[in-house]
Amino acid sequence: MSGRSDIAECVKHSLERYFRDLDGEAPSGLYDMVLKQMERPMLEVVMREAAGNQTRAADMLGMNRNTLRRKLSDHGMI
Repeated sequence: MSGRSDIAECVKHSLERYFRDLDGEAPSGLYDMVLKQMERPMLEVVMREAAGNQTRAADMLGMNRNTLRRKLSDHGMI
C-alpha cells in the first residue's frame, strides 16, 4: 500500500509548491483544477498498463466502461 501514500505525498508536495508559487494570491477553483490535472495522466498510464483494453482499464480504475469512455473522450484520448 505504499504506492497510495507515495501518490498522496506527490500531490501534497505539488500543492505546497503551487501555493508557494502563488506568492500570496488567492487560489480559485482549486478542487476542479487538481482533479483535471491528475485525471489525464492517470488515464494515460492506466490505459497503457491495460494495453488499451478499456474493460480492463475500467476495472483497474473502479468505474464502468461507459464512464471510462466518456472520460477518455473528454480528454481527446479516443
